[in-house]
Amino acid sequence: MKRILINATQQEELRVAMVDGQRLYNFDIETHARRQTKSNIYKGIVTRIEPSLEAAFVDYGAQRHGFLPMKDIAPNTYYGSNNTEPPESGEEEAKVPSGNARPQIRDVLREGQEVIVQIDKEERGNKGAALTTYISLAGRYLVLMPNNPRAGGVSRRIEGDERSEAREAMGTLDIPEGMGVILRTAGVGKTGEELAWDLNYLLRLWEAIQNSGQTRKAPFLIHQESNLIIRAIRDYLRDDINEILIDDQNVYQEAVDFMTHVMPHFLERLKHYQDKVPLFSRYQIENQIETAFQREVRLPSGGALVIDHTEALLSIDINSARSTKGGDIEETALSTNLEAVDEIARQLRLRDLGGLIVIDFIDMLSHRNQREVEARMKEMLKMDRARVQVGRISRFGLLEMSRQRLRPSLGESSQITCPRCSGQGTIRGVESLGLSILRLIEEEAMKGKTAKVIVQVPVDTGTFLLNEKRQAIFDLEIRQRIEVVLIPNPHMDTPNYEITRVRRDEQKDQESSYKQVEKPEMVVETQTTKNQNKPEEPAVKGIMPDVAPIVAGNSPMSWLKALWIKLFAPPKKEIKPTNKRNTQNKNQKNSGQRRKGGGGNKNRNQRNRNATQQRNKDNRETPRDNKDSRDTGGGTNKDNTATRQTQPKTGTKDETNERQENNRGSGVRRTRRGGRRSNKPRSNPQANKTDTNKTDSNKQDKPENKANLPVVVAESAAKPAPSKQQKETTD
Repeated sequence: MKRILINATQQEELRVAMVDGQRLYNFDIETHARRQTKSNIYKGIVTRIEPSLEAAFVDYGAQRHGFLPMKDIAPNTYYGSNNTEPPESGEEEAKVPSGNARPQIRDVLREGQEVIVQIDKEERGNKGAALTTYISLAGRYLVLMPNNPRAGGVSRRIEGDERSEAREAMGTLDIPEGMGVILRTAGVGKTGEELAWDLNYLLRLWEAIQNSGQTRKAPFLIHQESNLIIRAIRDYLRDDINEILIDDQNVYQEAVDFMTHVMPHFLERLKHYQDKVPLFSRYQIENQIETAFQREVRLPSGGALVIDHTEALLSIDINSARSTKGGDIEETALSTNLEAVDEIARQLRLRDLGGLIVIDFIDMLSHRNQREVEARMKEMLKMDRARVQVGRISRFGLLEMSRQRLRPSLGESSQITCPRCSGQGTIRGVESLGLSILRLIEEEAMKGKTAKVIVQVPVDTGTFLLNEKRQAIFDLEIRQRIEVVLIPNPHMDTPNYEITRVRRDEQKDQESSYKQVEKPEMVVETQTTKNQNKPEEPAVKGIMPDVAPIVAGNSPMSWLKALWIKLFAPPKKEIKPTNKRNTQNKNQKNSGQRRKGGGGNKNRNQRNRNATQQRNKDNRETPRDNKDSRDTGGGTNKDNTATRQTQPKTGTKDETNERQENNRGSGVRRTRRGGRRSNKPRSNPQANKTDTNKTDSNKQDKPENKANLPVVVAESAAKPAPSKQQKETTD
């Protein structure tokens, strides 16, 4: 059973976990110190244009200016277009090249121009946010691209028949000119009424964004993306999710208000968790969450994954360790790699790792085993929401892949750089650091007019220098005629030190060395110091969609109806699209067969033989009393049909022999004409024609039988109509 667990007991941190039973398969976290800014819409001002980068820098209200590349500038944002401010007096309007000529960045933007931008990628490290003017507004079923008419269609994840049905539903929408709409995976199977409801909400939201952008001067926040609770319910809630558990009353009420408007048919799955046992502990996922913060992840067979981050890429190393699963070394390597693939796909989702990823598999000699590992990797990545591109295992045993960054990774949002090693993960040893400091002291002493060198070092490093390197320091003081003051500082850790050079003209009466101990000034950048100011309030807020329409597909019994249709409904006939070219080719082929000598007649005869055999088979399966029908020669076909329908099916051997004797006695002969069997009576054809006319007159003279006619037609419709020759035999 799949569940969405939302933990909001701590005000500083909000956690959302998706579990299948007791196995965690997706995790997201949001802190008040660092809220997600991706998809936020701002009104910014262009501060600098760089033709060498084909980009512009935009001030949208953050500490770092955003990066706006040329490829993300929409035509309606060009300077002098209808959606921008008109050029002031003395300024020339932008000369945008026509045709297929590629415009230059200086021709489409001006410094000081105000533009509406959306954050495409958040700030990461020393890089500012990546911006775009192609706005996208995500709804429950649709994504609206208001200024990108060429974008739109159906999500890449929708395949097969669902894709064609989705296109038909999209065809019923009234999309304004100049806009594009993308159908999300949640919109599969939805009616046109539901899609139109979501589209109307997005259009109202875009109208409010445009109006708010004209009220104030840049920079300011126009629209803020929904919080983690709303995003999780909107993006992850599907039919296979059985429960949504929330352990906080306020957050639960917020979810109720949202689901009442957007998805009321899922409201019964939302529950307030009130047990004394913590929610995540109840489903035993706390330990699984902790593995997402560790460098090494253990595999069930005894192997391990080692995940390392670098500036350029993410490396994942697979170690067999104590794994002995398999009969030989090749089988052990294959089983460990397959087991590692499952865990790698899970860790990528839990940590939300993006960018270039390189996986070092255990060496496998068999190319078949390598293809099996690649296939398993692609299969496990199908449930990932991010776009993933997977390469092949190289001759060095490496697999390269790229994963889309949906949001900052778990480490970036929850961890800080180590103040001791500055993120390197290692520090120098005491002896190595001591010798390095000794060389730096000598280098400072060689500078002109140096009177004293004051060195503050960690306690262990100072102990090493004052004891093991005392003679070297003494020789240095005599040779350079300076004074070396070594101060062990208890506030310093091993890799940190401080060297101060005092000139002769700056030398003054200084206090004792033990009083010169200072705490080193180290700036530790934490997540709380980044956003000390109160978050900015968006200009557009409080716009809620109308109550979602209740359609038959969303009713509680819709699954029963769908099951009934799937089991008992007749299959739909496939309607192939007409193709004029294929029709011409078919006609040419048929004409060619006729020229060759009657190939078309041969196929027609074969079809007639098949149809006759099918009718004879149906006649054998429908027993009737031929003798009685011949004795009542004046009866109509209608009476005979009713008689045949009311008689029970009999299939005994005696009745079969009796029917054969009756056929032989009635003078019916079987002939083969044109490759098909036919039953031709010896009676006069003119008499048969007269009987047929009588049958038609009897049908017109009996209007009182019209009430029973639908029953007879319904019963006879289940069986094929008798042929002309069979009617003659019956008469």
